[in-house]
Order: sequence, then C-alpha cells, then structure tokens
Amino acid sequence: MTEQKQAACCSKPSAEPNTIVHTDPVCGMTVPEGSQHSIDLDGIRYLFCSANCKQKFEQNPEKYLNKKDESVKPSGGPDHTVKTEQPKKSCCANNSAQTNSIASSCGCASKEQSKPVSSCCGHESKPLDQKAEKNQTSAKSSCCGTSVQATAPKSQSCCGGGEHQHGDHENSQTEIDPVCGMKVNKNSPLHTHYQGKEYYFCNPSCLDKFKSDPEAYLIPFDERAVPEGAMDIDYTCPMDPEIIQKGPGTCPICGMALEPMQPTLDEGPNPELVDFSKRFWTTLPLTLLVVVLAMGSHIHAFISPHIQPWIELVLSIPVVLWAGYPFLQRCWTSYKTRHLNMWSLIGVGILAAFIYSVIATIFPSMIPMEAKTGHGVAVYYEAACMIVSLSLLGQIMELKARAQTADSLRALLRLQPHTAKRVHDDKVEEVDISQIKENDILQISSGEQIPLDGIVIEGTTYVDESMMTGEPVPVKKQLEDKVIGGTVNQQGSIRIQTTAVGTNTTLSKMIQAVAEAQRSKAPLQRIADVAAKYFVMAVLSISVITFVAWMLFGHAQFDLALMCAVAVLIIACPCALGLATPMSVMATTGRAAQKGVLFKDAEAIEALSKVNVLIIDKTGTLTEGKPSLKQIHLLDQSLEQKTVEIYIASIEQYSTHPIAQTLTKIVDAEHLLKVNDFEDVTGFGVKGQFEGQTYYVGSQKLVDQLGLKLDVSVISELDQLREQGDVISFLMNEKAVLAYIVIHDAIKENAKAVIDQLHQDGIEVIMATGDHNKNAQIVAKQLGIEHAYGDLDPKQKLEIVKRYQSQGKVVAMAGDGINDAPALAQADVGIAMGTGTDIAKQTAQITLVKGDIQGVAQAVHMAKQGVKNMKQNLAFSFIYNGLGVPVAAGIFYPLTGWLLTPMFAAIAMSLSSLSVVLNALRLRKL
Repeated sequence: MTEQKQAACCSKPSAEPNTIVHTDPVCGMTVPEGSQHSIDLDGIRYLFCSANCKQKFEQNPEKYLNKKDESVKPSGGPDHTVKTEQPKKSCCANNSAQTNSIASSCGCASKEQSKPVSSCCGHESKPLDQKAEKNQTSAKSSCCGTSVQATAPKSQSCCGGGEHQHGDHENSQTEIDPVCGMKVNKNSPLHTHYQGKEYYFCNPSCLDKFKSDPEAYLIPFDERAVPEGAMDIDYTCPMDPEIIQKGPGTCPICGMALEPMQPTLDEGPNPELVDFSKRFWTTLPLTLLVVVLAMGSHIHAFISPHIQPWIELVLSIPVVLWAGYPFLQRCWTSYKTRHLNMWSLIGVGILAAFIYSVIATIFPSMIPMEAKTGHGVAVYYEAACMIVSLSLLGQIMELKARAQTADSLRALLRLQPHTAKRVHDDKVEEVDISQIKENDILQISSGEQIPLDGIVIEGTTYVDESMMTGEPVPVKKQLEDKVIGGTVNQQGSIRIQTTAVGTNTTLSKMIQAVAEAQRSKAPLQRIADVAAKYFVMAVLSISVITFVAWMLFGHAQFDLALMCAVAVLIIACPCALGLATPMSVMATTGRAAQKGVLFKDAEAIEALSKVNVLIIDKTGTLTEGKPSLKQIHLLDQSLEQKTVEIYIASIEQYSTHPIAQTLTKIVDAEHLLKVNDFEDVTGFGVKGQFEGQTYYVGSQKLVDQLGLKLDVSVISELDQLREQGDVISFLMNEKAVLAYIVIHDAIKENAKAVIDQLHQDGIEVIMATGDHNKNAQIVAKQLGIEHAYGDLDPKQKLEIVKRYQSQGKVVAMAGDGINDAPALAQADVGIAMGTGTDIAKQTAQITLVKGDIQGVAQAVHMAKQGVKNMKQNLAFSFIYNGLGVPVAAGIFYPLTGWLLTPMFAAIAMSLSSLSVVLNALRLRKL
C-alpha cells in the first residue's frame, strides 16, 4: 500500500493526542503512561524511557518511525492485489486525492508498502494501525484471487494554506529550522529576521535558542559540536574492563551485564534489569506451580503419575526456554568462544535437569530402572525451573546493587550546573553552560552554584567547597582568589572570569579520573583471575566425578547421582571471585572522590594501604599555604623601599609558589617591570633580568650558592625571626644581598590532630622542605614530627625517599611543586596536591583536590579500608566455593547426612554474588 505524503504543521499548539504509544520508538522498551519524556506528533503521543532516547528521536524522527513502519509493514498474499485509495482533506477546504496501486499478475506476490506521513517539521510518522484497519473496505475478486481495497485515514492540515503539492512546490513552501534541522512551513508564525534573511522554527524553544545566539546555529550541522548524549554510550565489563562496546550487552568473557563507562543522570532504567524483571515475574507463577506439583506428589498423589510429568513439562517450557534463554545463550557463547564462566555451569545444569526430565516424560523406557520409583519415573522440572527463577532473582538483585556503586560518581555529576549568568555589555543574561567560553565574565549571586572554574574579579564571599574537597568550613573568596565549578556561593555576590570550560574544568577532570580508576584492576584481582581461569574446568570435572562416584561407590539411584552433579554445577560461583575487587574499587574511588581524594587507578589504592612512611612538605600541607608579608628589610641603603618592592614583585609574578603569589601582590600590576630570561632555580628560588642586571629572589641556600655573605648582626636577627616560625627570603643580585623578606605562614589548626592520627595508624611522618632547617625543626616540634629535614633541593628530597626505601619501608610522598616531582616519581606512592603544579599531578598516583594534610590522612584511611574490603570479598569467595562444591558433591553425606538439592544450590549461588556487592557498598559510609 503506497500512501501519499501529507503536510501538516506543528507550529501551533496540538490538541490532546488521540493515541499514546507506550513503546519507546528508539530503544523498544515499554514505557509507563506517567513518563515525563514524551513528544506529541500528528495526534500521537510517543513516550520515551529517558531524556537520551527523546533527544535522539527529536534529532532524527524519520529514522525511528521508518524503522517502526518496516517492522509492522503488512504484506499481501501471493494471490492478492492490493489497492489503496487516499482521500486527503486540509483545513483550507481544498481536497486532493491520489490513488497509487501496485497490481500483480496472476500468481505473483505483491507487498503493501506504506510511505510515512511527513509533517512540515520534518517528522515522518505512520498512521495508527487500528485506524487503518477501520478504514479498510471490502475485498474484490480478481484473476489472482482476491483484491483487497483499503482506504487510508483522512487527516487534516493546520497550515491554513492551499492544497498539498509534491516536488518543487513543496520545497518552495518549506524552510529548514536552523536549530534542530526540521522542515517548517513558511506559514508558521514562529519566525525571525536576522541579517537580511527570514528564519522559520518548528517550536518556540528553537526560536528562543536562535535569538539568544544566532551565530552558533548558522554553522552547518555537520560542523557543529556533537551534543551531549547524541552518540551511543560506551559500555564496559566491571570484571573485564578491556571489553568495550557501543550500547548495553553481555561480556563475551564472563557473561556479565555490561555497564556504562561513565554513568549519566538520565541514562534511564538498565535494559537488562527491565528484561530480567519481566522474565522473572511473568514466569514465577509457573515455577511455583511446578514446585507445588512436584513437592505435593511426595505427600499425596492428587494427579496420576503418568499425567503429572506432562503437566510439569508444559508449565516448564516457558520458564526454561523463554525466561532462561539469556542464560542458555550466554552458556552457548562461553563454550563457543572458549571463555568458560559462571553461565557455562548454570546453562549445563539447567539443560541437564530439563533434558533428562523431557526424555523421562516422553520416553520413560529409556530411563534406567534405578531411576524409577513407585510413583513412576522421577523428573526434575522443578529443579530446572527453580534454577532459572532464582538465577533471575539473583541477577536482578545484583544489578540493582551494582548500580549503587556508581552513586558517588553520579553525585559528582549532579554538581554540574546547566546554565550560567553571563555578563555582556554590563547586562546579565542566563545562557546554557555550553555557550560559555574561557575568559567570559559570570555573575554568581548568593546561594547559587558556581558554574565553572574561575578567578574572582569583583566582590567578596564565602564558598562551600565540601562537595569537592570534603572541607566542611566555608572558604573566604576575594579578589583574584580561585573558585571551583560545582561549589556553592553562600554569602555575597561575586563576578568571576572563567579559566576553564568543558572537559578542562576541575569537576570534569575529577569525574573522568574516577571513571578511569573504577575501570582499572587491582593487583589482588590477579589472584582471583588465575583461580577463575581454571575454576570452571575444575567444576565441570568435579561434576562428572560426582556422578560417577555416586553411581559406582554410593550405589545411588541414577536420578540422585544426576541431581548431585547438577548441584555441583549450580553452586559454584566464579562470578563472586570476579566481582570481589572491582566492586570494592568502584565503591572506594567513588567515596574518596566525594572527600576530595582522586586515585589514579586500583593499584594506587592497594599501594597506599601498605605505606608505613609518609614524607610531606611544609608549605601548604602543614601550614595554611597563604603566607602573609610581615616586612621587607633593606640591606642596601642606596635603594628605596618602593623600588625594592617593585623588583621583588616583578620577579615573583612568573612563579606559582604560594610565597611568590603573596609577594606579587605587594605592588599594583601596572607597576610591574618586564622581566627577561626568567628562570625557576628549582628548590632555591627564581631569577630574572631587567634594567641591565640579573636579580634573584630565593632562600638562604641560594645566597650560599651565589657565594654571597651576610653580616653577623644580620644573621643573628634572622635566627631570632626563624625561632618565631617566620620564613626568610632574600632579594639579591650577583654582587650582594639587597634585602631580606620576612613572611609568616601559620600552621593549620587540624595539623597536629591529623599527625597524631597517622602515628596511631602506624605511619611514620617525615617533613622534607626547601625552607630553612631551623624553620623546619620549629614546625616539626610543634606538630610532634620526629624527623624533619630543611634546606633541601629536589635531588636531596629524592635521596631521602631512596634512603627509607632501602630500609624496607613503603614510602608515600606528598608534594605540590616542580621541586617535588622527582621524589613523587621515586616514591612507592606519589600524592599530589590539587592546588599544586600540573607536573606534580602528572607524576603522582593520587591527587588531592585540596592540598591538605587532612586529605592525605583520608586517602590513607580510604585505601586501607578499601583493600580490607577486597580481601574480605576474596576470602568469602574462596571459602564459599571451597565448601559449597564439596557439600553439593555429597562428600560430607556419609558423616553428616548433608545433601544439597539444585534448588538450594541456586539460592546459595545467587546470594554469594549479592553478598560480595553488598559488602563493597559498606564503603560508601566511610
């Protein structure tokens, strides 16, 4: 049947839809009527399972409606001619009808083909099947047999224009919506004039988007950035992260359901969870009936023993062949690919019980006499059904529990704002976050979320950074302070200049880092991988041996030997072994991220848990990291105070050290000199050239390296200042020291308590700093640190790490600067401060969003608890399988009388995997 395209317009509000389609046209899932994701099109409301499916449909409705048409396209019989009449009626009272028919000669086949209805918005949709059926007319006789004449449903156009035409006239009456790409009739009231051209839109939303940023939508569609969610999501296996594919499915190695590589907030329900739930609840009544029949026959034979097996067979077929189909399919795949797994065992167990029972029902004479009882041939349909139903229930519970391990990552995703208030020409406009560019000015009012990373350029406020750093106390932010996107502005109104957008923001990098860490494998998993590799083959062998042993040595009936062999297959659970560490890794990394601790991979978690020596810097880690200038004392009286301040600030403007940032602010930016040949003298200070001379700002060690001398009286003054905890830097040229700078950096309030806690956990804390040794010793004494080293350059810090490693210690190094990078790389575990330099972060295995000793302690605690959880899971998995398989085989039967049926074996198998996941979820409470 060929139907003429008919024009319509969606520019006006549509009436209440005549029909609601509950099947998502994108993914095929059944959607409840209350879904918040829907689109009304041509009098039909299409429901979607998630915003992602809805977005895909909006971008290309023809693709999904054409696919739907093809799947339900009727075909004429081999002896039928199909004729179609197509009267059309528009709201303009102009009717046009065209009739196209596909006639066949005698004996030929013809297909009824339906071209979808096209609206002026570019949608294509198929008339409702039930409406088409109501409009079909009576059949007529032909030489081919029967001619079926059908009438397509009448429809009206809301365009208000003349009659519908094809070809060039149709194209001349439509325009392309520049926002979404849909066709729009030129009679649409939604249009706007821009740069001498009229643009038309399918709905008010597209018109508003165009008006807010017309240039962005004038870029050709194929050159625009792909919108979020437009591409299919990558899925991976939690047990075998090397497996990656587009869309959901099952792992070809372990058979486990794949998970999104990076969770989203609107990913919709898990397709496998929906499918398994449907199979479970649909067939559960049948399973229960089979169990009642089987168990009841042992009490009293209500049904003839010759008829009951047939009833059980009929009831079992849907359970085993439909509900159990995913398991049987995975079983077949595992043997075909030679990647034996849990489903290799479960599938064989189901088939063994079911096929034996079918043969016993249809061909009872083939069953050995030993397997026959006074009630006839013993069948085990209830075992096959219960294995399927319990396996489905176990998978449903496991899928729900596994989904919770990504809750921490979703919590980070929820921190991402969708809009921002951009300041343009002194006007504030709210725009989509994707439209913000680097260096744009944003307005953030009190109580609002900070959309992106930036620097405060106006105003003062307190910002709640707890969701990013774990720090509960709001942090004061003022001019030139950095703010992190996703944090909350608590008091005051500020304006910021954005420093990072898109995937370059701190929050985006955190999410990506956590997602990558969760996909990594811990070294402990290698034990489980080796065991699981041979586990399935061993269980298959034990199952065969069990059957033979019961028949030969146990003098058992055939059916009892078979059931013991099946119980061995079912109770074995390599899945628990495979899940033991991945679940713990996901829970640990997710929870740690909420506390501001980012693990690079699972190996970092395990390595940090073994650490017994922690080497830390002083500035910013044990101290506030916000140095305050106390005084600048001139030693060369020929220079003026203001000149010296300009010299110091000019050189320090290019350094990232916290002290340098403080010294840069002592003069206004317009007074800073242009510095040539700037160089960071790693571990000592900085130098640069201006006014024809080379100047240095640095530590006592830099003074000594240049061979410069200080008066005895000056040295005495400096010693007194250092005893007060002050840090001393110097301004010098190549001939003399020109001035010394006194800086105070207060010790953090929580530093002493955290150091004490680390000591209680058996970790030796060592301070290694480039500051003067006297300063280092004073701070160490106040904090109870036994070993402190000062005046260190990068090479000396590296040597300290090596020294402790040579003593058999497992060393963690926490640092934040370029001079820490060599030691970070050498340490067993490198911890970089989020406030430090990029090179330090790249070298480290762990990054703290906020450089703080509290963060170091939290990282150590999370790692120890995470590895403890992994070991608990592995121990449980080995003990469970080590005891479960022998019990199922009947080894303890002669001594205890214990014998496990396949039904109880299936319960134990399901609970084993679930217990591993639930144990890992306890880490979320840390």
